[in-house]
Amino acid sequence: MTVKKGLSIAIIMLLLIGVWGTLGLVWNEIQTGNGCPKIWIIPACVIVFFCFLIPLIAHIFNKWNRLYFVFTGLALTIAIVASFMQFTGNGECPKLDNGTPMCYLSFLIFSTLIGLKITLINKENR
Repeated sequence: MTVKKGLSIAIIMLLLIGVWGTLGLVWNEIQTGNGCPKIWIIPACVIVFFCFLIPLIAHIFNKWNRLYFVFTGLALTIAIVASFMQFTGNGECPKLDNGTPMCYLSFLIFSTLIGLKITLINKENR
């Protein structure tokens, strides 16, 4: 397997994990109306769901790199703000069963997705 293929598969796997993970939060939000914090009136988990889904589609079709970076960048920004608020006690992120705030995981995943995509694009342009 080539490095480019490995990077592409890693990106797809992370995006699929993100879609699957946020889908549960979105479903909980639909059922209870209280599953995740709101940004204005929009539940943050819905925004983050689309920030996984749209880059997944863009990556699979190998088009729309700008769209990929706009949505991963938006989600990274949300994760940075939410992580800061969680850390300082000014906000509360949904948590995993073990107590880990999901905003910390979003920060890690979206940072990784951006880094992997930049690396992949650089490899393709050589």
